[in-house]
Amino acid sequence: MIVGTAGHIDHGKTSLLQALTGQTGDRRPQERERGMTIDLGYLYAELEPGAGLTGFIDVPGHEKFTHNMLAGAQGIDLVLLVVAADDGVMPQTREHLAIVELLGIPRALVAISKCDRVETGRVEEVQRQILDLLEAGPFAEAPVVIVSSVTGQGVDELRETLLHTQREVQERSREGGFRLAIDRAFSVAGAGIVVTGTALSGEVSVGDKLTLGPIGKSVKVRGLHAQNQAAEQAFAGQRVALNLSGERLELAQIHRGQWLLSEWLHAPTQRVDIEFRLLPGERTFEHFHPVHVHLGTQDVIARVALLEGSRLSAGERMFAQLLINAPVHAVRGDRLILRDSSAQRTLGGGRVLDPFAPTRQRRSLERLAQLQALADSESFEQALPALLDHSAGGLGPQRLERQFNRPRATWSLPENVRLINTRQGPVLFNVQRWGQLKFTLLEQLAKFHELEPDQMGPDRDRLRRFSALPLERSTFASLLDELREAGAITASGPWLHLPDHQVRLNTEDETLWKQMQPLFANAGFDPPWVRDVAKALAQDDAVVRLLLRKLARLGLMHQVVRDLFISDTVLRQMAAVLLQLAKENPQVQVTTFRDALGLGRKRSIQYLEYFDRIGMTRRLGESRQIRPDNALAHADTH
Repeated sequence: MIVGTAGHIDHGKTSLLQALTGQTGDRRPQERERGMTIDLGYLYAELEPGAGLTGFIDVPGHEKFTHNMLAGAQGIDLVLLVVAADDGVMPQTREHLAIVELLGIPRALVAISKCDRVETGRVEEVQRQILDLLEAGPFAEAPVVIVSSVTGQGVDELRETLLHTQREVQERSREGGFRLAIDRAFSVAGAGIVVTGTALSGEVSVGDKLTLGPIGKSVKVRGLHAQNQAAEQAFAGQRVALNLSGERLELAQIHRGQWLLSEWLHAPTQRVDIEFRLLPGERTFEHFHPVHVHLGTQDVIARVALLEGSRLSAGERMFAQLLINAPVHAVRGDRLILRDSSAQRTLGGGRVLDPFAPTRQRRSLERLAQLQALADSESFEQALPALLDHSAGGLGPQRLERQFNRPRATWSLPENVRLINTRQGPVLFNVQRWGQLKFTLLEQLAKFHELEPDQMGPDRDRLRRFSALPLERSTFASLLDELREAGAITASGPWLHLPDHQVRLNTEDETLWKQMQPLFANAGFDPPWVRDVAKALAQDDAVVRLLLRKLARLGLMHQVVRDLFISDTVLRQMAAVLLQLAKENPQVQVTTFRDALGLGRKRSIQYLEYFDRIGMTRRLGESRQIRPDNALAHADTH
């Protein structure tokens, strides 16, 4: 069990721990000189023989060092709230209590200290103050013990109460990746760099490789202590000291606020969606207000974007997004504290819902529904179906692994969830939503045919833009592939269309096409330009050009360059010549192809570049090589 103190300055927290454990802890010289705790103090004691070591974190009570108190309060099992009998409840008593409530510390124990300095009536008065203070919060039933560090009164009772609580504290789950928020880093002669902190999740063993965040440096665990004892393994809920090694690892690179993680969890972020609660008694909180964010042992500056309104009243809750000035690490469920921009008072706190918050549409109804699902769910399994119900573009498994600290190997996906494999990796979809996306895409393609009846259909990128589906390019490609494999969409070259869709020429186009055919048939490998066709038929250039493009979409003509078209029949004859040349020499030279066609070099290169574009040939310097998998090479070209 890990116990953290809390309370106003000079209320006797450090003295009480000394009376309880018989240890002074690792106090700094300047603290002994000033008689005041400045930074975190750590000590370990066995409250009774065989009970195992209990870890104690002694925090400063002065308001100037609240940031240190916050670093020590993360991950503790029980808060020991100390209130001096002579002073009673003071400002830091209230602030520290608000902090531990916001952090979700599960248990509390109150010690009324310095009872030897006051009369019995004063102790009873302070007791009433404490009961009133705790009444509306989660610690209303917390035990209250009256103690004196000087006379020893109540110390044994306090020890027994702690022991009773320790028996009730359950070992934390070791599931998920290892996470430790660093609160100290120092060098030990003969050992090297050591960091300490509370293990927030998972487990770690000697020899493991971890990532030091946010810099992403790989380090190795050379040795470790758990609860101040040498061990081969440590796990969530323990105070841990890790002896680290790494390439060019220096003590100057490590400081409080950084974290140690299993390598797969490393994903620094600067946008975090939270459920934000503003403390009662605070002034109205305005949108985009700057704050100090205390997350793990980090203290960073951020702005708070309110997602459900422009202001938040005291005592109320709202979804919000933190835009943070430095990379942080978090997983869903982590607790955090927000203090004002001058770091003088605590404003409120909250729970992390999504450490990888979106930059766009953060206030959309779908996004707010996702946040509500995250806020209402107690587990990954409970949250996943609701998240997918409100995720139009699906969810990436790797992101979910990091968001929930749940390796994919431990997942048990519901029957209505599909894993879609895309070129950019797998994506999870609700089966019904995936089916709806297919239906919508077919609807949009049918609409395109209605709007553009004289076109064979759009290419893939144009269809993606036209359909406006909220999908990444790779996911859209997978959706389209499934529809093509099922025969619901057909491809004619690059053009996509419904199976029963055909481009039909109108009467005027049919007439003009019949007039044009002899011009192209008689020209052979040297077809006329658009302007020449238009002049011969007394037509406008634009009319001829438009018809030739329609014919190209039908596969009857091919556009080699702008305003130069060749018939499909002649192109296949040309392809046959190219294939014959390739049989004689796999690398066909431009001059060889030119001579075979009886054309000029420029025109021959235009044809070869067109064959490159349609995938029949591959350019190798000044020569061409036939691609083995191209369609024209296997088609009847005669």
